[in-house]
Amino acid sequence: MKRSEIPSLDDLRAFEAVARLGSVRAAADELALTHGAVSRRITKLSRDLDIPLVTPEGRGIAMTPEGALLSEAAGKALALISETLTSIRLKETHAPIVLSCERSVAMRWLIPRLSQFQEAHPGIPVHLSVGGGTLNFARDGVTLAVRRLDFPVDPDWRIIPLVGEKIGVVMVPEMLDAFQAGNFIGLGSKTRPDAWSAWLDQNPEAPKPSEIRLFDHHFLLAEAAASGLGVAVCPHIVVCDDLERGRLIAPLGFVEDGSTYGLIDPGRSELSEAARSLAHWIGDAFASLRS
Repeated sequence: MKRSEIPSLDDLRAFEAVARLGSVRAAADELALTHGAVSRRITKLSRDLDIPLVTPEGRGIAMTPEGALLSEAAGKALALISETLTSIRLKETHAPIVLSCERSVAMRWLIPRLSQFQEAHPGIPVHLSVGGGTLNFARDGVTLAVRRLDFPVDPDWRIIPLVGEKIGVVMVPEMLDAFQAGNFIGLGSKTRPDAWSAWLDQNPEAPKPSEIRLFDHHFLLAEAAASGLGVAVCPHIVVCDDLERGRLIAPLGFVEDGSTYGLIDPGRSELSEAARSLAHWIGDAFASLRS
């Protein structure tokens, strides 16, 4: 196909959004267009190519085999364009590195240590963004991301393993007797609602809580435990500083749950020298958790 025969980029963007999001309405919201405008662009794209791209399915639409192939190619092409533009803008504007990190890890572990990087590299500005799970580096303007790798990852991403997740029960020292007697409230997180049952399966002889109360995030869970509200099943990385200060104790220690934290970059181009410096520092900082 000659370049002059490549269809409209606007039509391809609308089609890719529908394929990725699964509905015309969702695509319209993302692109700030009307439902009808998105539908017309898909119809026009199919007509220009003389290829059926979508087919009715219930109250929505589904991709034809040809449409699925085109949507995959369009998604990769648009992502590459977006990431390239982001890279160009970063170089031209000397924008800060944006580091995305899971909320509880950022609040309870990373932020207390980030000043060490700033002191060592005062000329490298770092902006911290919080979020969990998968992400779109180009859309979110993220340079590097720290994630617990419990979700499907893009095969193009570069991932450096950092540390295995370790889970244990923590409490204030004054609660140890009540814990051993089985007279305590179990604290958990809504992000991992089955944590107590999984931990008890691994520790069948351990005391069982009289009830379990869930908090929205692990940083809230850790603070609740440190305030004496109960005994928490919590990741080691979230409470390691409190354990070192004696604010919390972990009488049964911690065990790895099989998941791993990783440092991720989009992998489509080389990191800047500044980003490499931050990546190296993050790797060294996490190494302390492996001891």
